[in-house]
Amino acid sequence: MSRPGTATRALALVLLAVTVAGVGAQGAALEDPDYYGQEIWSQEPYYARPEPEPETFSPPLPAGPGEEWEPRPQEPRPPKRATKPKKAPKREKSAPEPPPPGKNSNKKVVRTKSSEKAANDDHNVRVAHEDVRESCPPLGLETLKITDFQLHASTAKRYGLGAHRGRLNIQAGINENDFYDGAWCAGRNDLQQWIEVDARRLTRFTGVITQGRNSLWLSDWVTSYKVMVSNDSHTWVTVKNGSGDMIFEGNSEKEIPVLNELPVPMVARYIRINPQSWFDNGSICMRMEILGCPLPDPNNYYHRRNEMTTTDDLDFKHHNYKEMRQLMKVVNEMCPNITRIYNIGKSHQGLKLYAVEISDHPGEHEVGEPEFHYIAGAHGNEVLGRELLLLLVQFLCQEYLARNARIVHLVEETRIHILPSLNPDGYEKAYEGGSELGGWSLGRWTHDGIDINNNFPDLNTLLWEAEDRQNVPRKVPNHYIAIPEWFLSENATVAAETRAVIAWMEKIPFVLGGNLQGGELVVAYPYDLVRSPWKTQEHTPTPDDHVFRWLAYSYASTHRLMTDARRRVCHTEEFQKEEGTVNGASWHTVAGSLNDFSYLHTNCFELSIYVGCDKYPHESQLPEEWENNRESLIVFMEQVHRGIKGLVRDSHGKGIPNAIISVEGVNHDIRTANDGDYWRLLNPGEYVVTAKAEGFTASTKNCMVGYDMGATRCDFTLSKTNMARIREIMEKFGKQPVSLPARRLKLRGRKRRQRG
Repeated sequence: MSRPGTATRALALVLLAVTVAGVGAQGAALEDPDYYGQEIWSQEPYYARPEPEPETFSPPLPAGPGEEWEPRPQEPRPPKRATKPKKAPKREKSAPEPPPPGKNSNKKVVRTKSSEKAANDDHNVRVAHEDVRESCPPLGLETLKITDFQLHASTAKRYGLGAHRGRLNIQAGINENDFYDGAWCAGRNDLQQWIEVDARRLTRFTGVITQGRNSLWLSDWVTSYKVMVSNDSHTWVTVKNGSGDMIFEGNSEKEIPVLNELPVPMVARYIRINPQSWFDNGSICMRMEILGCPLPDPNNYYHRRNEMTTTDDLDFKHHNYKEMRQLMKVVNEMCPNITRIYNIGKSHQGLKLYAVEISDHPGEHEVGEPEFHYIAGAHGNEVLGRELLLLLVQFLCQEYLARNARIVHLVEETRIHILPSLNPDGYEKAYEGGSELGGWSLGRWTHDGIDINNNFPDLNTLLWEAEDRQNVPRKVPNHYIAIPEWFLSENATVAAETRAVIAWMEKIPFVLGGNLQGGELVVAYPYDLVRSPWKTQEHTPTPDDHVFRWLAYSYASTHRLMTDARRRVCHTEEFQKEEGTVNGASWHTVAGSLNDFSYLHTNCFELSIYVGCDKYPHESQLPEEWENNRESLIVFMEQVHRGIKGLVRDSHGKGIPNAIISVEGVNHDIRTANDGDYWRLLNPGEYVVTAKAEGFTASTKNCMVGYDMGATRCDFTLSKTNMARIREIMEKFGKQPVSLPARRLKLRGRKRRQRG
């Protein structure tokens, strides 16, 4: 897409790149106390010592008679475990060291003379064109980039335990004896079993990550294995340790990933894992990921067809807390007229929960302009959403500077709030473990062990019980349901992050919001709690079900993969039957979700957007994930302008706050903001809308919602009731209006006293 203002954007991008790259060198000097409430922090420079590069070998084509391939003896590398993650050593800028596979960094390549000499001295092997030691990313078993057709195994217990289920972090279904089990499991327990990956092109393999079987009831994992590679899937070369086959140490339990780096990178098309021992009381079962760098092959049509590139010049990397704050500041300096950085509170560990506001008048609510928010990182280890929102902040700034008409209109007509990391404490734990070694749950909860996703007050039960007693709306309204007293007490098990979000949502009149999560590829809409208490899954729609379905579909349909009927199931659920959307309660019941709380306590329509099968993808996957989600992120924001909007004023033209807006046939009301403005999300159609407020006569009118984007204006002017006028006149002259019922009771009492 051609964009005007290329020179301006290029200059801005250079500033962005230079500033972000210089964080370590500039340290606290870049910090402006105006941005972070005079918070002082510093970044120490890092240094690293480059290690000599080992040789890179490639298995030969099938050897002739009497020929044998044997690599140079190598010392085995111990496996790396996520249980004791080591902090990265400090690095000097003059000598950067590539991080180990599974950590968060771009690939770095270091060459040494010793490795070149060692490789040239070995005449029995085929040496790769570049004798380099580099950290290779995952091939993509977890992200599904490796298809089911590329996975093969010697045997399998059944289809649900086939090779296609041998993917890192894959989760089993509720019933484990079905098509969706939690690992590849061999049909027999012997030394002839194997699972292999066809990379479909020559690849420099550098490591293997393994897990045991995901199961609530069974304990199955492989404790040691061999690794073999091949160019043709017939002749295999085993990775050696000296003159013998190298035995890699596997898992000691079923969930914590274990990384084993190959002593020397191996170039081949196929890689095979051959279990040698397994848990005594279990079976041969494993999940895995392969680390490897595909070699360039311009003639490989399959590779070119599946390559994903992006034209957006953004910072595609994982950002820790300090880097996230610095990136926010850089964007703010690039676009000072449309951005503002603020925080909504602090985490349990005292980290500020930073948000970026994007608007043509940042810092103020404009009457008639809707407010939108994105939240990510409620589960600290679901990192993709966090990075997508940081990319979105950069993208909106750059495109606004480039005068992209669509983005300019969105920014000038919407007040956008982006909160990339709701659980920074949990993220720091996950970040320390790394993208592949963190497992499925490391960093999911807050520091004090609370799951923010279901830590909000359960207002559903209060509403449904009142409906069953027919106390709605007399005692319990169908909206703006009050938070229970027990939840507000200091002793309640409520995370500091949860309280911060509640205060934030009560302060700002949000109309629409999306919370980004990970581990699946679907958009979930409320209700998230089933109405029947004895069920775990039950379709439980809100009165605005038709609106929520449209909102969910607007994101899913513009995502590159969500509605693709050919795509593979992430874990166990097939969401294509509902076009990549699902009612939360029909998926799995959750009490106290943000979606339900938002709908019942505020005006905001909130949805959960699960942006990828892999919660914490390697940063090499970020450009592709950005392309998958970019259009969806923008389209979903634009939906805030669908429905009706307007002002509710009195006869003097003053806005009436807290006026109730009701739509005939929809048993859910909303309320006006402090200035009397409101926004009501509705699908196209004709609606009978009523505005009412205490002390005023209700007003009703027909409001038409069209198919074109843009909310229909539907204003109301309310007149005061007779009683309200009398009260106003009496108060003006220092008197109180007479209460007729009270006066009658007083007269009756006087008559009784006279009779007595």
